[in-house]
Amino acid sequence: MLVDDQALFRDGLRAVLSVQAGLQVVAEAANGKEAVATAMRLEPQVVLMDLRMPVMNGVEATRAIRAALPGCQVIVLTTFDDDDQVFDALRAGALGYLLKDSPPARLVEAVSAAARGESFLQPSIAAKVLAEFNRLSPKRQPADSPVLWEKLSGREIEVLQKLAQGKSNKEIGVALNLAEGTVKNHLSNIFGKLGVLDRTQAALLARERGLI
Repeated sequence: MLVDDQALFRDGLRAVLSVQAGLQVVAEAANGKEAVATAMRLEPQVVLMDLRMPVMNGVEATRAIRAALPGCQVIVLTTFDDDDQVFDALRAGALGYLLKDSPPARLVEAVSAAARGESFLQPSIAAKVLAEFNRLSPKRQPADSPVLWEKLSGREIEVLQKLAQGKSNKEIGVALNLAEGTVKNHLSNIFGKLGVLDRTQAALLARERGLI
């Protein structure tokens, strides 16, 4: 589902996504309140959610949709990579975030990842999110924290570092000369060892504990 108060921008999103095999745009909404009502009725797998809208903003809509439909994944869209609402959206349950000027290939990749339950970190925003999380964290263990270092292999730490840079599974594979399936296996192991559910939680925890 596409949620944005600008009809022309929704048209652009629809044009990009409608030609992709396996992706279908099932609905659109012009504000958060409309988005919540439509999501309740149609239960889309993925919602592309603008942050700044009239009537109800994207953060409030994300919170409402995620509370009622835990299986519905939300990717928030923002114009500026320093938008403070990104942090609020992640706390509200958003799985990923993208800049509105992202290339079509990255948009498709983000939607596909969200449909699989994988978070997607916009590279230009990822570092800011991690820095903000670190600033707000009251306790930060040193980089040689034995509990987490001993759990992760050297390769898993490399994968985690690339993940925190906002790289997709494919990009991690290229950077580390690994098959995409191998990257997925490493990520599954990392999530299990760190006790987290997704990529965003893994990156934030690693930053908090000084692993990256």
